[in-house]
Amino acid sequence: MKVVDVQFTPAFSSFYFDDQAAIKAGAGQDGFTYVGKAATPGFDRIRQSGEAVSILLKLENGLWAEGDCAAVQYSGAAGRDPLFAAARYVPWMNEVLRPLLIGRNVTNFVGNARFFDSLEYDGSQIHTAIRYGLSQALLDATAKSSGRLKVEVICDEYGLPIELSPLALFGQSGDDRYNAVDKMIMKRVDVLPHGLINNVVTKLGKNGGKLKEYVTWLTQRILQLRNDRDYVPTLHIDVYGTIGMIFDNDSEKIAAYLTLLEARAAPFSLYIEGPVDAGGRAAQIALLGEIRRALRARASTVKIVADEWCNTYSDIVEFVNAACCDMVQIKTPDLGSIHNTIEAVLYCHAHKVEAYQGGTCNETDISARTCLHVAQATRPQRVLVKPGMGFDEGMTIVANEMRRNLSILQTKIAPAE
Repeated sequence: MKVVDVQFTPAFSSFYFDDQAAIKAGAGQDGFTYVGKAATPGFDRIRQSGEAVSILLKLENGLWAEGDCAAVQYSGAAGRDPLFAAARYVPWMNEVLRPLLIGRNVTNFVGNARFFDSLEYDGSQIHTAIRYGLSQALLDATAKSSGRLKVEVICDEYGLPIELSPLALFGQSGDDRYNAVDKMIMKRVDVLPHGLINNVVTKLGKNGGKLKEYVTWLTQRILQLRNDRDYVPTLHIDVYGTIGMIFDNDSEKIAAYLTLLEARAAPFSLYIEGPVDAGGRAAQIALLGEIRRALRARASTVKIVADEWCNTYSDIVEFVNAACCDMVQIKTPDLGSIHNTIEAVLYCHAHKVEAYQGGTCNETDISARTCLHVAQATRPQRVLVKPGMGFDEGMTIVANEMRRNLSILQTKIAPAE
């Protein structure tokens, strides 16, 4: 089965591009916007409308395969690719990618994904967002050319078993970190709330007091609202390096603070994502390792999740090999082609490090649904509910795709008599 036509269509993503450096430096808010000057190259304003590009591949059987190019909310931060603007890239995609796609055989997904992921232009790999969206379309093309679900294609090509158990889903609150928690409890999400603790003054507190109060409220709210004791979610909070900021990246002080959060989180398990930002990969690995060892010396069960400076497949391998964290966020757009996400999750499994298949609020329904297929094939320990920051919308997209797939797979594995 070959590709006979290609379209690249500018699209909206489900959130916005935010200049993380300016926000962490204390940029003020004016309604939904931020005030002040942008600090990250490529940004004209601190908050800009999110953009995507839909890639549409027409197959010989008349079906259209689709994938969406999308980049993370905090583009350009911590070693990530720069801001992704459709107007800049669509002409280039038509000129360079279209001729490579017309006539391409889509029988095999992984081979095509590797080809485009390794493609270079002007001496560099093409933007992660383009590789991400193109790989989604190529996977969809292989599935639609063979009458399979995307999860089946992945399992077939990687020799993975089809499993019918549901995945653990992780809800993100955005700045609405109180009302969103109520929604998550009502819908019994497995992991919550993310929290978006990306500013010291307004969210963490100069001495960490605001986050301590929030964790206490969070624990009490779950105990108050849950209908039965069988609902025991995991707490997972992303702090964007702000804890390191208030403790000057002192691992002992950070570990002592995290044990205080742990006490307030009881009886629920606590994961802290991105406690520090050390400014580079090697420094980040070293500092996270120090914090993890300091926590274990205190007999703490707090688990550290790597995020900043852990962007690519090779980054993930380095973090896992260093045993500096308990879990790695595999931020799907940052890895480019989704075969890298597949292999990153499998690498974590092989080395006994927990895998969190994440991504960004700034994706689309297409990319989120594709990622769910990837997760159903590779079985990470948790999967981000995305896109958007409203929770309910992302939960609808991800959870319903998972349940539909399970229903279809069940009929294939055990056909109705």
